Amino acid sequence: MIEDGGGAGSGAEVGDDGEPADGAGSASGEAAAADANGDGLTDVARAADVADVAIVGAGAAGLACAIFAAEEAARLARPPRIVALESARRIGAKILISGGGRCNATHERVTPEDFNGARNPIRNVLAAFDVEATVRWFASLGVELKREETGKLFPVTNRAQTVVDALVARCRALGVELRTGCRVEAVRACTDSDGVAGSRGSSSQTTADAAARFEVTHARGVLRARRLVLATGGRSLPRTGSDGSGYALAQSLGHTVTETQPALVPLVLARGFFHAELRGVSQPTELATWADGKRVDRRTGSMLWTHFGISGPVALDASRHWLAARSSGARVRLAASFFPGESAEAVDARLRALAAERPRASLGRLLAGLLPERLALALLRVAGVDPSTQAAQLTREQRRALVAALTDLELPVVGPRGWDHAEVTMGGVPLAEVDYRTLASRRAPGLYLAGEILDCDGRIGGFNFQWAWATAFLAGRAAARSLAQDDPHAAPRRA
Repeated sequence: MIEDGGGAGSGAEVGDDGEPADGAGSASGEAAAADANGDGLTDVARAADVADVAIVGAGAAGLACAIFAAEEAARLARPPRIVALESARRIGAKILISGGGRCNATHERVTPEDFNGARNPIRNVLAAFDVEATVRWFASLGVELKREETGKLFPVTNRAQTVVDALVARCRALGVELRTGCRVEAVRACTDSDGVAGSRGSSSQTTADAAARFEVTHARGVLRARRLVLATGGRSLPRTGSDGSGYALAQSLGHTVTETQPALVPLVLARGFFHAELRGVSQPTELATWADGKRVDRRTGSMLWTHFGISGPVALDASRHWLAARSSGARVRLAASFFPGESAEAVDARLRALAAERPRASLGRLLAGLLPERLALALLRVAGVDPSTQAAQLTREQRRALVAALTDLELPVVGPRGWDHAEVTMGGVPLAEVDYRTLASRRAPGLYLAGEILDCDGRIGGFNFQWAWATAFLAGRAAARSLAQDDPHAAPRRA
């Protein structure tokens, strides 16, 4: 679903001009400020840029991963260095625009069935960090969540900025370095022949330094890391920094990537259809997706007519299934019913009952009592029925045509509105290529993946944020715990 830099150990957010970004501070003050080179690093850090955990991407999953890793690593004898690299100039762009600028942080009820992807891994990931854990975690960050009628959970402030500020503040408090303007260009696994300079200003090369497994080349230099987390997001809303570049990084380390397509995206309808004249009208709608004559999805919710086609929760959710069916090569059909939960026979009976009760009423007036007036008139036109026709004069053939328009209206979908308007990505790194208990890569030791880069996407309503928090929890904690495996100096403190 979006994804930041600081001096060594500063816990500061530093922009791509080498100065603290708006609202950012430094836990260690001026001593951690960048020098004239403007790369966001102190002289010490620049001379030997080695991190214990490097996180590529500082969006929802990246920030949460940094927090969980730092909290887990606090139990280690040697405080680790955790660095998050973000390509954008500012942190949290995608979070800030989510939920209409309010950030739909999660949903009151989240199940594996709310997601598309490998069901068993999804079930285990969600169980490791469920909704209750998410609510408690946000409360610990100072963010209280409220439930709305739809089941969606938002911050009580109704401001997404509250969420971003809390995540960044916790990162700073834990000493996590957040570097903005650091687009990662390449990653590679280090070999035994690679030399690693001492880090963190130590006078000699430590075991931890020698254990660096990855080399991360970014816009302003090279960072070596003992553990690497890819939390780059997918391809949705590229203007926020989520442009799909993380997939190539994963592939360079041995992973595969399933075909990616926009999901939770508005759908464009063919020109000449009546959608443009209904712009701004919304109503409860049942959408059914058919592939080669077989119904593959059916869902109900609010649908919004727009100048280009359809949007709204039900259209966004249905888009994923329409696109998946199209990509399979099937003949795809999207049909709308404006009487959700009612069969064609039930709607036909309703029309006959109305005609019996008000035989002289015009059909335009009768339908306007059941549906938005502009929609009612458009559907009568589709059925070939004059809106001024009296209910008693409606023929059987006209009634059948009208019932079809009301309960099985084919929407002439041309395609999705595109990545710039998609809320999430369908496809990504297969879940079979990671250990679902830790999100550790099965292809590259020391690598972890979290968030939208994985091949899992949820329906609208806070589910994709829940996936971000849950995968970050597993990946961050596991990456931190694993540090002790190759560094005896990092063994956990005794209680």
